[in-house]
Amino acid sequence: MNAFATTVFAMMAGSAMAFAPTFTSEATTALKAGAPDRMWDKMVDKTERSASLPWLPRAVALDGSMVGDVGFDPFYLSSIPKNFAGFIQPPSWEETEGIETLYWMREAELKHGRVCMLAWFGWLATDGAFGITLRFPGDIYSVESIPNAYNAHNILVEQGSMGFLLGVIGFIEFCSSAALVQVSKGELDREAGDFSLDPLQFLKGKSKEESDRMKLRELLNGRLAMLAFSAVCTQSALGESTQNFPYF
Repeated sequence: MNAFATTVFAMMAGSAMAFAPTFTSEATTALKAGAPDRMWDKMVDKTERSASLPWLPRAVALDGSMVGDVGFDPFYLSSIPKNFAGFIQPPSWEETEGIETLYWMREAELKHGRVCMLAWFGWLATDGAFGITLRFPGDIYSVESIPNAYNAHNILVEQGSMGFLLGVIGFIEFCSSAALVQVSKGELDREAGDFSLDPLQFLKGKSKEESDRMKLRELLNGRLAMLAFSAVCTQSALGESTQNFPYF
């Protein structure tokens, strides 16, 4: 009886399987064809490796054509498609060609690098690290009023000088953003970070190779300054004993 029941159950299971849907390779192929493309496939070039991070594929935007491009973008931020023109002018005002991600990032990198080169020098000059203390004239900026660069920010906020400085920086940012508005509208063909500011004529009469070499020097010094300024801020904030040069 048991053998008979087992045989009947097997026959019923076989009959049920005849009505079950079958997944063929054609169905799987059709499913893949209908699926949207992954953004990852458009963000990387799988045929090449990053020059600075060889265990990662190259970010598609970093093709080596830009000065200072060493392929360092572990989070592939440069490959994220975005129009950054909206940060400086509302899209509702007028239609623009837009600002690409890589252009915006290079503009920001140069600006932060230049600011940090000035900031690092200013921090150390305020504390007399170069053999002479460089400060604005007046008792409110003296060593007695501001003992070191670390405490300068809070003291000058209370004193009111930082409010004036904020206004000056805001005015400069407003004026410089006009160039980015022109770029977004296609009215200005300009390299990122180029404000034609060369009062000593360093680039005058230089070939493209020489000009690119000088631009690379500025970029590398700016990157180093960003690290150096972060380091001096951190080291100075460790305690009262590290607030003065040489900060240890």
